[in-house]
Amino acid sequence: MTEPIVSAAWLQANLKDPSLIILDASLKENQSNLKAGLENIQIKGARYFDIKHTFSDTVNPLPNTLPSPKQFEIEARKLGINKSSVIVVYDKLGIYSSPRAWWLFKIMGHQNVAVLDGGLPEWINNDYPVEKIPENPIYAVGNFEAKFIPEFVKSKEQILENIQTKNAVLIDARAENRFKGIGDEPRPGLRSGHIPGSINIPYTQLLQNGKFLPKEELLTILKTDDKPLIFTCGSGVTACIDLIAYELIGKNPKSVYDGSWTEWGQLENLPIEK
Repeated sequence: MTEPIVSAAWLQANLKDPSLIILDASLKENQSNLKAGLENIQIKGARYFDIKHTFSDTVNPLPNTLPSPKQFEIEARKLGINKSSVIVVYDKLGIYSSPRAWWLFKIMGHQNVAVLDGGLPEWINNDYPVEKIPENPIYAVGNFEAKFIPEFVKSKEQILENIQTKNAVLIDARAENRFKGIGDEPRPGLRSGHIPGSINIPYTQLLQNGKFLPKEELLTILKTDDKPLIFTCGSGVTACIDLIAYELIGKNPKSVYDGSWTEWGQLENLPIEK
């Protein structure tokens, strides 16, 4: 797949592709308290991709952090995913958690993956087939292989170093009031503000009606040069929305600060700006 997103019409036209796997990467709950009201419905034939409990490091006290390549490989195989699978991932909010799943596949070396633009709401708006979510589905085990790409993720030590070197541009996808430190953090115990030198591009500015803005509009919002880009947010989920928006308009090297503000905001020895 050459583009990080596909339309509902594209997915409908390719439903009979035997290599196609559709993944529902919806979160049961989210820090933004967004609700879709589509809890018991999925795209016909979809499989649930559990970011929170299966495709994250649940031993890590930080939420939603990267699983080990081995864990990812084992769980992807359980979902029947193969090396040859063409993966389309969606969520029930339009665009929210599905870009995180897309990034997880990318960092594990799988290229044939895209996000359904507009997610389940867009699919339903087009009267395409849905079904009730089945209980405890079992799939034929796949042969997926994880080939981890470490450059796609950054640690707090690398972020600290970048504050000094400014080699990369750090982009924060949180809401403006949180970035400026004038709004409460949704997670208790975190300082408010932002990582020094970062710029704020709230992910909500890049979406309209649950879909990415057209490329020409993204180009007017997003600053572009040749520098590498690092994306951060509250816990590494909405950072991936900004990442995909930049992927739509440019080929800069891109990575995610996986600890994001949940890590940075709780460590008193790390610098912040307001």
